[in-house]
Amino acid sequence: MSHSPLKIHTSKQDCPSPHSTANKVGRVLWATVRWLLFRPSPRIFYGWRRLLLRLFGASVGRNARIAPSVRIWAPWNLTIGDEVSISHDVDCYCVDRLVIGDNATVSQYAMLCTASHDVTDPGMKLISSPITLESQSWICAGAFVGPGVTVGAGAVLGAKAVLMKSVAAWTIHGGNPARFLKPREVVRQFNDETSLPARYAS
Repeated sequence: MSHSPLKIHTSKQDCPSPHSTANKVGRVLWATVRWLLFRPSPRIFYGWRRLLLRLFGASVGRNARIAPSVRIWAPWNLTIGDEVSISHDVDCYCVDRLVIGDNATVSQYAMLCTASHDVTDPGMKLISSPITLESQSWICAGAFVGPGVTVGAGAVLGAKAVLMKSVAAWTIHGGNPARFLKPREVVRQFNDETSLPARYAS
């Protein structure tokens, strides 16, 4: 089987950056603040890290707990709801919008990736699409969520899973590629049952 000659070009001349000067300057400033003020902060200083993110345009809800080692590409593309937990070494590659709903959890080493490259383009053009993690969803350790994916309310993506398609609310998915495993059922209620689907209320 013969192969076509090499046609992919990745030089700066053939593949100029699609990002504006303002975007680049903002990311340099954010990287400096992250290394000097965000990452060295003690783990319990959640309020301090929320403040820094808000100063760079992120929308961050009440009592969101963001670990100091979390990597965030562009805070101005990030929306985090109330009581969200983002564990250590999570990578929020928010080239596009990244929305994390109330009471959602993102476990350690997970990657939320809103961008990729067009493999059919000789210059590997950057493409992006937003990610939404709806309320009460859980992205487990080391899982990967790709561009354009919506994780439904209360849904779970298992450890090391790779999710490239949107999944329905209150379901559990796992594997590579991720596949449906079973519905998610919550067996113990808190006093406020309005946060769960009616079919799970006692």
